[in-house]
Amino acid sequence: MTDMQQQAYTGVDNLEVMQEAVNYNRYLLDTVRKHAPARGKVLDFGAGGGQFAGPLSKQGMDITALEPDQLLQQRLRSQGLRVAGSTDELPDASFDYIYTLNVLEHIEDDAAALRSLHEKLVPTGKLLIYVPAFQVLYTSMDAKVGHIRRYTHQSLTQRVSAAGFHIERVAYADSIGYFATLLFKLIGNKNGDVSMAALKLYDRAVFPLSRALDALTQRWFGKNLLVVCRK
Repeated sequence: MTDMQQQAYTGVDNLEVMQEAVNYNRYLLDTVRKHAPARGKVLDFGAGGGQFAGPLSKQGMDITALEPDQLLQQRLRSQGLRVAGSTDELPDASFDYIYTLNVLEHIEDDAAALRSLHEKLVPTGKLLIYVPAFQVLYTSMDAKVGHIRRYTHQSLTQRVSAAGFHIERVAYADSIGYFATLLFKLIGNKNGDVSMAALKLYDRAVFPLSRALDALTQRWFGKNLLVVCRK
């Protein structure tokens, strides 16, 4: 398998905590919707428990949720979602839009995964990628949930271009989060657990300000990186 291995996901508890990040999750949903075509078939590559595929499907998107973890697959099916365990199960040139949110960093051979996604898109189909940025920000949280790497503008766009995509947009996101993650790396816990109280405080009080500041900093730094490209 070239995309994601068929094994249990070790960061399920952190996934549950992240559901409380209301503003962050709304931003990701809005970002996916902003770049989506008016109609067509959509693939959520690395759908987890359906945090994004579920709401988007209810809003009318024709979504297939790709998730290798079998327990998470059951959760997806319970929401009435169409589920696949691997890109091997999907026909080539069958999707108009693919989005992948905080997934590519888990995949050992991310270049092969990108080539596979390229194959699944129709001609001129669009791919949206959102990943953690900057290896200097790698913390115990990354290690706990199985992140292999964090990306920079250059490292990700090189991989995306090599897979055959034409890049339309590249931007860093969550500028204040860059410094918050550095602080966690210096004084945070070593087991990778996310504090619910700290998460809620950041999400409610800081993240909206961080997003506003991104307009000034998106070319240079942020906790995450967004790439939008076409086949």
